Amino acid sequence: MRVHICAVGRLRTGPERTLFDDYLTRFNRSGRALSLGPAELREVEDKKGGGMAGEAALLSRAIPDGALICVLDERGRTYSSPEFADQLTTWRDQGRSDLAFVIGGADGIDPALRATSDAALSFGQMVWPHMLVRVMLAEQLYRAASILSNGPYHRA
Repeated sequence: MRVHICAVGRLRTGPERTLFDDYLTRFNRSGRALSLGPAELREVEDKKGGGMAGEAALLSRAIPDGALICVLDERGRTYSSPEFADQLTTWRDQGRSDLAFVIGGADGIDPALRATSDAALSFGQMVWPHMLVRVMLAEQLYRAASILSNGPYHRA
């Protein structure tokens, strides 16, 4: 199952980009044997100033047809890392070839896009910078692959 991280804004060179790239590389390496990945980042920018609706239109075009859509939203479900790993397995085993994680801009995700999603994931009730959320998601994808392959990275 291919994984797409569809996000508003550009992740520029810096520590967040370095961490994101590292965890995504690790996930792509370890997830391959589990039929998870490869993962890729699809960034969109609303240069016309369309607000959340404009961002939603751009994000919708970045999501592959037929993909299972999981929005990252503070109202979403919180998972432990092992539960998230199990959820990835469930989604993979449902036969979908693409999974799209959707990260909105500073104002969040347009309600219309959120309503069309299959799932919503939360990293807790705190609000996180959307650039940092990318790093956190990439790390959790790698951690999930490590858990599923009984690797040493995750220590329960």
